[in-house]
Amino acid sequence: MTKSELIECLTTVSGTVNKKEAELIVNTIFDSIGDALVGGDRVEIRGFGSFTVRERDAREARNPKSGEIVRIPIKKTPFFKTGKELRERVNR
Repeated sequence: MTKSELIECLTTVSGTVNKKEAELIVNTIFDSIGDALVGGDRVEIRGFGSFTVRERDAREARNPKSGEIVRIPIKKTPFFKTGKELRERVNR
């Protein structure tokens, strides 16, 4: 499902929200999750899952083209862990 499909689904299911309002709602939710993660917070949506930021260690890798060793710095990456209810729905 794409973001535009999610917006369309929201307008269809609600019946009272137009497309522009649905887009604003979806963007606000995604922006809020992103802002919380940037701030170092954990976002938990009960029954769905939780979003956190994990830090990946610095490491050395090899450029496959030249064979040169490249140092990859520490990097933060978003991580999603599914909630029990979602995991059970998917595995039915």
